[in-house]
Amino acid sequence: MDSDYLLVMDNITKEFPGVRALSNVTFRVKQNSILGLVGENGAGKSTLMKILSGHYTDYQGAIYWKGEKVHFQKEREALNLGIAIVPQELNPIPDLTIAENIFIGREPVTKINLVARKVMYQKAEELLRQVNLNRPPDTKVRELSVAEKQMLEIIKAISRNAKLIIMDEPTSALTSVEIEHLFKQIRRLHEDGIGIIYISHKLEEIFEVCDEVTVLRDGEVIGTKPIPELNVSSIVKMMVGRAMNELYPPVGDHGDAVRLSVKNFSRGARFKNINFDLKAGEILGIAGIIGAGRSELVRAIFGLDKRDSGTILMDGKPVNIRSTSDAIKNGIAMVTEDRAVYGFVGVRSIRDNILLPSTDMYAPKFFIHQQEIASAAKDICRKLEVKAPGIMTNVINLSGGNQQKIVLGKWILRDIKVLIMDEPTRGIDVGAKYEIYKIMTKLSEQGISIIMISSELSEVIGMSHRILVMGDGKLLAEMNRGEVAQEKIMQAIVEGGRKNG
Repeated sequence: MDSDYLLVMDNITKEFPGVRALSNVTFRVKQNSILGLVGENGAGKSTLMKILSGHYTDYQGAIYWKGEKVHFQKEREALNLGIAIVPQELNPIPDLTIAENIFIGREPVTKINLVARKVMYQKAEELLRQVNLNRPPDTKVRELSVAEKQMLEIIKAISRNAKLIIMDEPTSALTSVEIEHLFKQIRRLHEDGIGIIYISHKLEEIFEVCDEVTVLRDGEVIGTKPIPELNVSSIVKMMVGRAMNELYPPVGDHGDAVRLSVKNFSRGARFKNINFDLKAGEILGIAGIIGAGRSELVRAIFGLDKRDSGTILMDGKPVNIRSTSDAIKNGIAMVTEDRAVYGFVGVRSIRDNILLPSTDMYAPKFFIHQQEIASAAKDICRKLEVKAPGIMTNVINLSGGNQQKIVLGKWILRDIKVLIMDEPTRGIDVGAKYEIYKIMTKLSEQGISIIMISSELSEVIGMSHRILVMGDGKLLAEMNRGEVAQEKIMQAIVEGGRKNG
């Protein structure tokens, strides 16, 4: 095989019962290269990487690693050769420390075969310092934020002396500051001669960090091109098979009436003395880095977490929200940032998930009105254009975009006034993102007010009527649509950090 390539996957075909997931895929990674791998959900990216990492062993075609033909029978074999994967779904062991998670299964030992804990923690501390993760190595992983857990997975890959690192949506939980830090780490790895396969739905990141891009669609390679020969529009067209003239739908005007008022909201060091109004039909974006207090604030508004002080007014009248049921009764709904944990029950059907927050409407006194909920579920699926065999399909079997539609659908079923959306398009491909955006604009046109938290500044700017910038638990700035730029938001964050420092 060509010595210019670290990895060649040649004519890979993989079939599942009734489905051909990959069809004659040829995929190459050059030595010391950062290759972007893009495609819509279901295009075959994850299947291809699971074959490479030894997770799937039954396939047609051949894999060549440094010119030698290999066929991994288990994931350990791929790791031993230097192929590491940083998964999209994080799976650290929460009750172990950072150091224990990094070296689990390969702990340094003493001469009498006991774990050399001092050595292990020293090595972990060096790795943490290397990526500027400011946490003691004896910290329990359950204390880490989602972003810190993501960095932990990257540290684990680095610690294995990997020659090729697969990064699957590595920035899905990171904000712009963390993303730039990650890019610095990727460039450093690149300089050290490590190959990177970078999988992301965030196309601006592909242009920021990759040397070339391979596009998959429906299990086939559409093409591989150097970054200078591409732009966002050309990649989108390769991904979806059609041109998309815009990434965000037009956002219409909103009403003047104040729908929700938050007064003097505080909770310890998480957020302090927060005040803002939300108008009827307004999409209010909240920007800020991890730890700014954005999610903590909206969780308290929805009654998921307690607050120390503060009041909420709905349509000018005080409401007492001490629990999520109080919020729901007052017309407030929330789509949480981790839909797989808090948004839906994967092993239950679309119908059952849509019913979850509305048992008071469709199952009074524990008697479920089967026909009514079935009719309502079908109506929601039709309105949101959910792609599924039927309403009895388990949600875990849907794509990320369709799962998010179900999470939205269960709230749309109710007469809501305010919808809180925390990272509404995390892990969703560009086509599905646009569909979620269209749903948001339709809800806004119907007078439903939306609070949206997003780590993608372009998304906050593209979808918001107004933007609040948070940092260190405080409101740093407020910007109206038309006067916003990414640089202006970052400037507010940096200046706020200096004042609080």
